[in-house]
Amino acid sequence: MNNLILWLGRLSGLAGATLCLVSVVARLAGKFWLGNFQVGTFLGAGTAALAFGCFCFLALLIDKPRGDTRG
Repeated sequence: MNNLILWLGRLSGLAGATLCLVSVVARLAGKFWLGNFQVGTFLGAGTAALAFGCFCFLALLIDKPRGDTRG
């Protein structure tokens, strides 16, 4: 299960970064629309995908057992 969440976080982060990059490049090129969607929609979707990837990694960090740190 942890391996699935790890790969889900990685793929979501990669997709989110790609969507953000595409939207920024398109906007800098002077385009407001990509297909039938506004460029801001892609930026919002990319940000949401990045946040989902962060939550997946956070879930993995919380689930890891801690060692005894009392010395």
